[in-house]
Amino acid sequence: MQIEQNSLDVFLEAVKKLDAGFADLPAFTSQAPGAERIAAALSETAERLHDNYPYFHPLYAGQMLKPPHPVARLAYALAMWINPNNHALDGGRATSAMEKEAVAEIAAMYGWKEFLGHLCGGGTMANLEALWVASQVSPGKKILASSQAHYTHSRISAVLKLEFESVPCDACGRMDINALSSRVARGDVGTVVATMGTTATGSLDPLPEILALREKYGFRVHADAAYGGYFALAENLGDWAARAFARIGEADSIVIDPHKHGLQPYGCGCVLFRDPAAGQFYKHDSPYTYFSSAELHLGEISLECSRPGAAAAALWTTQRLLPLSRGGEFARELESGRNASLAFFERLGSDDRFVTAFAPELDIVIFAPRAMSVSEASSLSRKIFDAAAKRNLHLAVAELPVDFWAANLGEMQRDKETMTCLRSVLMKPEHLEWVPRIWEELSGAASEVLASAGAARTAR
Repeated sequence: MQIEQNSLDVFLEAVKKLDAGFADLPAFTSQAPGAERIAAALSETAERLHDNYPYFHPLYAGQMLKPPHPVARLAYALAMWINPNNHALDGGRATSAMEKEAVAEIAAMYGWKEFLGHLCGGGTMANLEALWVASQVSPGKKILASSQAHYTHSRISAVLKLEFESVPCDACGRMDINALSSRVARGDVGTVVATMGTTATGSLDPLPEILALREKYGFRVHADAAYGGYFALAENLGDWAARAFARIGEADSIVIDPHKHGLQPYGCGCVLFRDPAAGQFYKHDSPYTYFSSAELHLGEISLECSRPGAAAAALWTTQRLLPLSRGGEFARELESGRNASLAFFERLGSDDRFVTAFAPELDIVIFAPRAMSVSEASSLSRKIFDAAAKRNLHLAVAELPVDFWAANLGEMQRDKETMTCLRSVLMKPEHLEWVPRIWEELSGAASEVLASAGAARTAR
């Protein structure tokens, strides 16, 4: 059995308990189709879903796809029997309270007690809200992010009609602090985005130095921790990462995605503002949603209107089971993923067939096959990607600056400024024990591809 099914009996008991809470209502007959028709439709859906990579399996080590925790799946499904809407209390009293509690627990990771925050559809929407508030605080000023920041920042800036500029990165994929210092000295920058875990490499921008520049030049700092935010709980980070996460609570706003390392289904993002006064920018009138209660409605501090209360129920339940505490079970799983990435990186570094870049700061590893030239390495990367997939090992490919490998290229001809490389995201708790098997399949795929390339070179 590959897909976990043991929790379904527990789920049925929870459905019965939910049903018992409404026992005083008059009986009615549901208009839903009969069981046979539902079964037929679900069977067809199951067939269609086979056309996916096995994202839930440890041999899937490609993109940032971490399966939801079983309790998150079950809590989400349980809430769907009611389908609450967390826009206004009329639509989701219980799940609105759960959202506030769960978001407060996330904010507490960064030492925040007084703040403004809520869930949203994902990191894109969360970053949009953060940059929108930033534009209200510093109207007409520019947004800066690193060249390795998520492309959503430039797109969002365009949507909001804000001027955006990209800041170069250093050889470790981090924002170049000297370039940033020269740029903010002009005085026209309103917000600097510090990426706490870039999508491509998991690199962390130099947050302490960015905060020092803020003190001098007065811009806002937005921490895009959509990927890396939960690593604030990890105790096995390197000095650079630990130093950066120790200061994240000093940012003006933070974005984190529970649907990445937080074990949640898509979409579940979270935006936090250190100053609760940011709520003034959301103020609006609604003639039909805010009059059932004098309490704060989540719709009054969010740009989104209808939002799934089921997402809040899933997050709240998961955090009840796995509290967000250093040294706890949840934190240990993050540490396991980081240990897996370090173990994998060590194997790659000791094998002459591969060229590695910098050591992973979180749980993402980038590497490429060693070749005569960057162009040839790029071509071989794609071939190894395909060969590994045939062995059920699923990696990812990325196009990244050659500078990331500069220290380790050796005699490889640098005939391109970017290299197509292989990328592994080892974010599942099972990945650590699966590193030997992942290495076995990668090694086999690489041997096959490199032998073929060598034969072809000899034949020429």
